[in-house]
Amino acid sequence: MRIAEAVEPLTTVETVETEDISCADARSAVREVLKEMSRGLPQPQMQRLRDDALLVASELTANALLHAGHLTHFSARLTGDEIELRVGDASTEVPRRQPAAPGRPGGHGWMVVQRLCSRLDVVVEPDGKTIVAALELP
Repeated sequence: MRIAEAVEPLTTVETVETEDISCADARSAVREVLKEMSRGLPQPQMQRLRDDALLVASELTANALLHAGHLTHFSARLTGDEIELRVGDASTEVPRRQPAAPGRPGGHGWMVVQRLCSRLDVVVEPDGKTIVAALELP
């Protein structure tokens, strides 16, 4: 994991992982980035943001690992008013909601991500895609 130095408050704190990132690595990166801004915020607001961002990171990285085999990149960074997560994989298939199937677990992650994020974009390129998920800061 690489963590860049913060040059300006809330704008350039960034973590990046490539190739062998796991869901746990992504969650650690999110925790590290949020640690930088947690001072001075009410604990309940900070805890909710942390929980939501960790869930989104887990869902997106798990889906990339499950459906594309590995991640090509992951980053978490603070902007002026949100935490932005970028998850890249080698699949060009756009995520979609899976129909519920009796006896089959899962299939709800994309819907959960959609509900938690204030902004959600899928950028498809010839060699894969990047999902950009943003959650508003309190």
